[in-house]
Amino acid sequence: MLILGIETSCDETAAAVVKDGREILSNVVVSQIDIFAEYGGVIPEVAARSHLEAIMPVIDKALLDASCTWEDIDAIAVTHAPGLLGSLLIGTLTARMLAILHNKPLYAVHHLKSHVYANWISGVKANTFSAFPQFPLLALVVSGGHTQILYMTGHNQFEIIGTTHDDAVGECFDKAAKILGLPYPGGPSIAKAALEGDPDRYKLPHPKVDGLDFSFSGLKTAVLRAVQKEVGVLISYPSHKLKELLTPQQVADFAASFQKTAVDILREKLALAMNSGREVQSVVLAGGVSANKALREALPEAYFPEPSLSGDNGAMVAAACYYEIISGVQPTDPYKLNIYPRVSIEDEK
Repeated sequence: MLILGIETSCDETAAAVVKDGREILSNVVVSQIDIFAEYGGVIPEVAARSHLEAIMPVIDKALLDASCTWEDIDAIAVTHAPGLLGSLLIGTLTARMLAILHNKPLYAVHHLKSHVYANWISGVKANTFSAFPQFPLLALVVSGGHTQILYMTGHNQFEIIGTTHDDAVGECFDKAAKILGLPYPGGPSIAKAALEGDPDRYKLPHPKVDGLDFSFSGLKTAVLRAVQKEVGVLISYPSHKLKELLTPQQVADFAASFQKTAVDILREKLALAMNSGREVQSVVLAGGVSANKALREALPEAYFPEPSLSGDNGAMVAAACYYEIISGVQPTDPYKLNIYPRVSIEDEK
């Protein structure tokens, strides 16, 4: 079964052709990082316009790279939730048009589901006899917009058992990087700077949140206050000017200390979930932050996608669609497909 996956939930325009949910025949991603690096974050209106320019060339290249035509495609999958409204619209409207034009079944896929299923394309785990995760399992979803722990008893069965009360961990990486004067996106720049830093130099707090839930807004503020204290300024001092007062070594030490704290928080909550009385055969990491080397090293028992599949891409959408199909999910009417910028994986329509 060949599935064309289309992804435009944020600032990557992506399309891929995947065979039987596991074999990537093509995977084309056009990123807008260079556009938004200057601003330190995504501007939704600009992202939507960029998707509009790139979407058809990206899809055409995905088909070309896979050496297939529309006659070979068995289904079209597209991200319809959650994400930026304008970005989702470009992807879903394009997918609807193509499904009607080429008479192909259309499947609407939840973004977080796609990130989880990246592990079935290329799950990586040392010292295991199983090529792919086994159920029941825990999925730690960590990205710029989400931080959740999901419990799965089988394919296409998701229960949220932990979620963030405020900022996602990826957003916290971005904001900490901005305080330190490091470039956007914050995840890779924090990780790079941390290589030269002392992770024990600055003690940052672990938010006290009951159960399996998370909170990262306090950690972001703690970094800000620690930097202000280190350079000897009042809390009213403009945060965007702090970078001018920091030495390269201070930046590296703060980056390393922040990364260690963020990873420890995730690891502690996941350990709590593993000891909550639920049967767990596997643990998987999902989302952009799953590419973080320190996080992977802290969770040697976990499966995780290849770094190229940790971020947004079309292959993960196609993979998630495949497991929807074999789970009995019916295709969506292309004339009625809607988008949901904010919807839980449990409440997806």
